[in-house]
Amino acid sequence: MSTAESATSTATRRTPGLVPVTETMRTTERAEEPAIDHPAAAGPSAPSGRGSAARATWAFCRLLSSELGLTFRRPRNLVMLAVLAAVPVVIGVALRLVGGSDDGMGGIIQAVAGNSLMLTFVSFSFLVLLLMPVAISVVAGDSIAGEAGGGTLRYLLAAPAGRTRLLAVKYLNAVVYAYAVTAVVALSALLTGLALFPAGPVTLLSGTTIPVLDGLVRIAITVGYVGAGMAALAAIALALSTFTEVSIGAIAGTMVLVIVCQVLRAIPELGSITPYLLPTKFTNFDAVLRSPIDTGALADGLLTFGAYILLFGTIAWARFSGKDITS
Repeated sequence: MSTAESATSTATRRTPGLVPVTETMRTTERAEEPAIDHPAAAGPSAPSGRGSAARATWAFCRLLSSELGLTFRRPRNLVMLAVLAAVPVVIGVALRLVGGSDDGMGGIIQAVAGNSLMLTFVSFSFLVLLLMPVAISVVAGDSIAGEAGGGTLRYLLAAPAGRTRLLAVKYLNAVVYAYAVTAVVALSALLTGLALFPAGPVTLLSGTTIPVLDGLVRIAITVGYVGAGMAALAAIALALSTFTEVSIGAIAGTMVLVIVCQVLRAIPELGSITPYLLPTKFTNFDAVLRSPIDTGALADGLLTFGAYILLFGTIAWARFSGKDITS
């Protein structure tokens, strides 16, 4: 073998199933970094493991930032945010028109007409059981399956990103989007309520009246609670996403699970399992409308969300860490 042929074979690596990747100085240095960072390999003057940890943290943040940028630039996700923002406006206008008619006002209409802040809670009551889960399922269900279906998952893992780190980034991206959805709904409802209905002291379900500032604090608590519920749903969608290479399968599977839970909740004979169903806890945010706030109901809901996140996060990690990536 000639010298030129030997250099060519050394400069080109062939990975089974992948196209040849030319070795560059940057990839060579990246491969040698762990050995350089190790104190035993470089002597007493070598940097400690803190430098390696800092680089790993920086790489994680860069990967997360890139993922968030892709998520919030994707037209489909922006359209879902716009639709969810429009729903509180439609609800507010409808309640305003009904409230002005001669047909009388129901309890919900009367509550919203009496104070603009109540529109936020009414909007969450309408959206948290269906439309918001759809948006979260689309983003989280597409996270792994979308990469596999598009043929980019194998190359993304060869970056190298690491399976656990990539899975954590995908989940955190879905969580950020979940809180963005929740905040958009709350902000739209709040602005619509202030434009259509009077602002003033809020009358709670318990009959107690609280000042506007206290009402805003309770809205913030609601946003945090509902966002946590959507984060739990994102964990389910992410787990399903690791079992398929077709994102619509993970999205549809998550929504079918939500709908089945809703059906089970409607069957009185199955009341014993209702407290353990995830959608049951979505509406526990009404605990903030009591005086004092029912912290027990909120804590119970957050504990359930945490259990679902831990369970389905573990399932997603176990499946993804041992999965044979072929696409």
